[in-house]
Amino acid sequence: MECEGGMTGALRKPRPRAVWVAASDHSEGLGRIHEPGVAAALWRRQRDPGFAAWIEGVSPDKLPRLRAQMAVTEVEAAVHAACDVTGLVLSQERQTLASDAAALARVFGAVMATTRVQVRLDVIQTNACHKFHCDRITARLLCAYRGHGTEYGPAAADGIVPRHNALAPFDAAIFRGTLWPGEDCGLLHRSPPIAGTGETRLLLVVDLPEDEEDCDCGLPHLLS
Repeated sequence: MECEGGMTGALRKPRPRAVWVAASDHSEGLGRIHEPGVAAALWRRQRDPGFAAWIEGVSPDKLPRLRAQMAVTEVEAAVHAACDVTGLVLSQERQTLASDAAALARVFGAVMATTRVQVRLDVIQTNACHKFHCDRITARLLCAYRGHGTEYGPAAADGIVPRHNALAPFDAAIFRGTLWPGEDCGLLHRSPPIAGTGETRLLLVVDLPEDEEDCDCGLPHLLS
């Protein structure tokens, strides 16, 4: 029997589905994103109390905004330049922010074998991307420096996420997207709904240079 498209015999087998979260206390653990069945690799990190107090106290209009493609070696300078634009005064805490974003970009670059990345610093005060979804990219690193972290959970057969967890502030995680080769992603994520709470989030996003900034949440992207 011949099927449409020239296939003969048995129907094409569905791709395996990755749903596991591989958690670690060190940066090398992010490399587990390449393991079969792993949909996200999580690096649990401790946020310095002094930095936490500083970043939570920065006026939202002073938080840096960034959206650019660059070499991983250029990220620290790019974050400082973004801070200069908003008037965020140079300090040890600002240096911590810039150097940490650069370090995460380097780790992502090493894990994904790239020397160039797309980097975003998004200041979020709305319900942007609050529907559970999987991004139309290969892989994406997320880290919330301020506010609640990204929420994630396995999807049921109907696409609903019946239960979910959340990254802690300063945790870094690499999530697979729909373009990841070989396995479908059964782990969905979303931005926590914060509209009306007065919360402001500062989110670092690192993507591969060839991946477009897009997702499957079905919502307008209100990130600024």
